[in-house]
Amino acid sequence: MTEMNGPARPTPAYRPPYDELFIYYLEGRVAESALTELPAYIGTWEEEESSFVFFSTAAEAVIDGVLQSQPSLTLIDRYQMRYEDWQGGRVAAFRSGRFHVQPPWESAGAERPAAGPRRVDEIALTLDPGVVFGTGTHPTTRDCLAALETLYGNTPIEIVLDLGTGTGILAIAAALSGSRRVVAVDFNRLAVQTARHNIHLNRVGDRVLPVQGRAEQLVASPADLVVANIHYDVMQWLLQHPGFWEKRYWILSGLLRSQAREVENLIDGRRGRIVKRWTHDHIWHTYLGTNVLD
Repeated sequence: MTEMNGPARPTPAYRPPYDELFIYYLEGRVAESALTELPAYIGTWEEEESSFVFFSTAAEAVIDGVLQSQPSLTLIDRYQMRYEDWQGGRVAAFRSGRFHVQPPWESAGAERPAAGPRRVDEIALTLDPGVVFGTGTHPTTRDCLAALETLYGNTPIEIVLDLGTGTGILAIAAALSGSRRVVAVDFNRLAVQTARHNIHLNRVGDRVLPVQGRAEQLVASPADLVVANIHYDVMQWLLQHPGFWEKRYWILSGLLRSQAREVENLIDGRRGRIVKRWTHDHIWHTYLGTNVLD
């Protein structure tokens, strides 16, 4: 007997990795070793002395067990939301100049019109943001990609230091553009884990090294280019460090208007020169610059 179910439905071209997120906000640092073997556990984002623990299904019993085993922890709040709401919208393919950025769960044949026309010199980059911020759609990330394209179009860049790498998108873009060595630094453990995953997806593990550490501690590492799409308070410190001024080129981003003015003043007082600047809605500012080296 033939079933009358109508025409076969095509396989969906887009499906995010998680339908919903279950997030538990705890005061204190969670011992992650107690969670890593759980299939629904996604990761833990740590902020100072607090933790955000992510699951793909409700995990009330697990969290109760964690609280019992670690009496120093306190449950502050719990949240349930769609994955796309957490990321601020649909995570889909887009183009920024020659970079074509696409999540691994979106099939290659399902390119959205908003991604723009293909280029013969296109660089394909696969990005799985997980639950880390840095999908590539923020204006500062796109402007950093534009700055990389501008710089690599004229200059060979061998070694790159990416401070505050997040998902690793800029570090991977630098490697795919031709750099032979990129150090991707983030203080947050979950960000480093996410960057490592994306490095593997793009097969650039021989060129990109993810490192958990503070930008302030690693800015002196040898490099031709330093990229810092990072909090302003950290950037202020970086611009005071002699190691920053030993780099031939730099890309600075994540700056609001008043912060950008302060950065320009700091640059003017040293041996740096702004080569090109990007401004989005007169709010976010990004700089590509060079230092005059002896």
